[in-house]
Amino acid sequence: MTAPASVDQGLSVGGHPAMRWKLWIYTNYDCNLRCTYCVAKSGPNVPRRALGLKTVQRLVDEAVDLGFDHIFFTGGEPFILNDIYDMLAYSSARVRTNVLSNGMIIRGKRLEQLKAIDNPNLIVQISLDGATPEQHDFYRGKGSWQKAIEGIRILQDAGFRVRLSTTETPANTDHLQDLFAFRRDVLGIPDEDHFVRPLAKRGYSKEGIELGMGNLLPELTVNMDGVFWHPLSTDADMQVSKHIFPLETAVTRVTGQLEVIAQGGTPITEFF
Repeated sequence: MTAPASVDQGLSVGGHPAMRWKLWIYTNYDCNLRCTYCVAKSGPNVPRRALGLKTVQRLVDEAVDLGFDHIFFTGGEPFILNDIYDMLAYSSARVRTNVLSNGMIIRGKRLEQLKAIDNPNLIVQISLDGATPEQHDFYRGKGSWQKAIEGIRILQDAGFRVRLSTTETPANTDHLQDLFAFRRDVLGIPDEDHFVRPLAKRGYSKEGIELGMGNLLPELTVNMDGVFWHPLSTDADMQVSKHIFPLETAVTRVTGQLEVIAQGGTPITEFF
């Protein structure tokens, strides 16, 4: 991760630069997996804490007005939600849209509903941590690698652009080149559609890199509790606003914090 000094800013909106950063939306927190490194502390028995369709639609509208050019939907497992398809249809009609999934349940009716809204703005991002089950399943659960590969194949056969995300862990760090070859030669996914991130010591994870506002580029992140600096953590020290709306308030605060950091100051971690 790099320091946030090179954040790209666009035209002035509402008296301050519009952000061309990514906006992340935590649609829900319940999940069919309980990954032991999950920064969101998601799992099968976790309360849903869903944002809901109307809130998401307003978020999309405000983000587009502010100049955001990429929105990510994450969870939990977003495809557990019945209204995820309406969310994705609304967002992808207006802006480039990624939806993150473990790829295990996009089958049958869920796949058909997703196919009905397929368009060039919509990308499905699947988590894949290795070229073998041993590298992937260690943190994500036995059998999850095979189901993820099946999900990737199903999506590709349906014509979707599939992007991969990988968390580098002690189980796969010596085998990343094998994963890159597998991704390229077996799955046919190009380099630009593969994102590798470090293991973060947040959420369920008791190991990994210590991350905070000072060493993460801001990517505004929303859940039902407010707005946060980055999707790698919705802990209190990463919160920039306890109110979702107007989103512009969070934009202003993040811009101010970037100035503080650039001048060698300490970011404020308590907002009201």
